[in-house]
Amino acid sequence: QVQLVESGGGLVQAGGSLRLSCAASGRTSRTYGMAWFRQAPGKEREFVGRISSGGDTLYYADFVKGRFTISRDNAKNTVYLQMSSLKPEDTAVYYCASGPSTTQYHYWGQGTQVTVSS
Repeated sequence: QVQLVESGGGLVQAGGSLRLSCAASGRTSRTYGMAWFRQAPGKEREFVGRISSGGDTLYYADFVKGRFTISRDNAKNTVYLQMSSLKPEDTAVYYCASGPSTTQYHYWGQGTQVTVSS
């Protein structure tokens, strides 16, 4: 079992930055890739990006390339989502997830709200 707890969300003005954290615990937390998803009101959940267990492989959705960066600190069992040049359309609940592949996510956090004002 893996537990994931996100933090770092909040209200920021357009053009600003935020860093989200996802603290993981559990037996397989270090061996799984970690991903970030988001869900805006009235919209489906969408993939933001993923980092491999070793941190050497990264995938990003096109709409965040160049603005968001995912990193992980395995010593702290924590994954980060550094967001910059934020836009109002980035407003959403952001979730971290953990799983063995890019299409399998077995564990999810509770989410953290990010609100970008114009």
